[in-house]
Amino acid sequence: MNRRMNCRVLGLLLLCLAVLMILPTIAGLWYGESVWHFIITMAITGAVGFVMTRVKPYSSVIYAKDGFVIVGLGWILMSLFGALPFVISGDIPNYIDAVFETVSGFTTTGSSILENVEEMSQGCLFWRSFTHWIGGMGVLVFIMAVLPMSGEHSMHIMRAEVPGPTVGKLVPRVRQTAKILYLIYVVMTAVEVVLLLFGGMSLFDALIHAFGSAGTGGFSNKAASVGAYNSAYIEMVIAVFMALFAINFNLYFLLLIGRWREALKSEELHWYLALIAASVLAIALGIREQSGGMLNALRHAFFNVSSITSTTGFCTVDYVQWPHYCQWILVILMFCGACAGSTGGGLKTSRVVMVFKNIACEIRQMLHPRTVTRVQMDGKRVDETGMKAVNTFFACFMVLLVLGTFLVSLDDYDLSTNFTAVLSCLSNIGPGISLVGPTGNFNIFSYASKIVLTFAMLIGRLEIYPILILFAPSTWKR
Repeated sequence: MNRRMNCRVLGLLLLCLAVLMILPTIAGLWYGESVWHFIITMAITGAVGFVMTRVKPYSSVIYAKDGFVIVGLGWILMSLFGALPFVISGDIPNYIDAVFETVSGFTTTGSSILENVEEMSQGCLFWRSFTHWIGGMGVLVFIMAVLPMSGEHSMHIMRAEVPGPTVGKLVPRVRQTAKILYLIYVVMTAVEVVLLLFGGMSLFDALIHAFGSAGTGGFSNKAASVGAYNSAYIEMVIAVFMALFAINFNLYFLLLIGRWREALKSEELHWYLALIAASVLAIALGIREQSGGMLNALRHAFFNVSSITSTTGFCTVDYVQWPHYCQWILVILMFCGACAGSTGGGLKTSRVVMVFKNIACEIRQMLHPRTVTRVQMDGKRVDETGMKAVNTFFACFMVLLVLGTFLVSLDDYDLSTNFTAVLSCLSNIGPGISLVGPTGNFNIFSYASKIVLTFAMLIGRLEIYPILILFAPSTWKR
């Protein structure tokens, strides 16, 4: 392990975090608020980051293990320092609560312990939602885009941070790939902001909700979330962009360079869109009477299905009041999640499709022992290593879900609350069912459960291994 280089990259991460706090500082000044909590945090974070960057590495090589360690430790450090403005300002005086809220922001989960979000200062509200945008594409990917790093070896960092079964380079250089990803990300966010402004939103509100949509996070500055605006136009704009940001960004690159046919042939995209369409129709049929007609039912169904399947978590209605089968459709969508290579969470559509295809292959093999069957995606055969990785990830996800539910159940809430709370954190969704539904929050849990849920959010966003590797003794051996 290249410990000195790891320390240097983590120092760059903290310096970058300090610089990013300039934007919420400006927001606070614009609204005439005190911004000392941001200034103090920037000073502390910047000082620690500067000291860490002074460590001179013997080599700039970043190995595969280093990539996981940098990402795992980086996200933990980012959350611990990112929580300071909430504590210093008094908006969230308890540090564990502040870390929970910050991790929820950076991991684009959107689960909250706040009972009245509208009481927060505007600067902290901006920072709270801006963490979604920072964490959506990944702050280490951002560092690779703007700062010179250790050449092709930084690909290990990208593989550890970008969600999905596989991560490839769009162009020969990793740094250019990171720049392309962030350029697409920035442009799409800007377009959504403009469209929301046309819908009558203020610039502040438009930025808040665009950050949440882009990062598929779900923090709003309104207690009633997007439903507070009661605008079909605003709901549709946000719903469409939530779905767009949950699509693999590689496909957008293919569209940009004119390879439309290749992009539109993506099997994962087809399944993702089909899942949304089927879920919207099934839910709309179930809620048409309580929604006042089929048109309103389709509107509410599309928004909330888009929100859940993209793992964003914005809400327009209290879906806990829907029929039970509609609620469990949403729970199933929480498992599936978004596409690989997007800003969304969950198991990822491609993994779910491959698991079911593998089951079908096993059944065919049992019925016809002499037949050779292989899982295929996009017309290409998935090798045994790739299928093993998918099955292992699925197994780890389920084990962590069961273990997390057991630990949280010590607070003695009902099964729906405990199970969906852990699932929403592990899949980076935000709201769950029952007491943690759209009208509830996570402040009901004990501090011990909040710590469990905090780790569940980190594990889910970083796809399990970067966090688990930190606890393996062999990781730290020379």
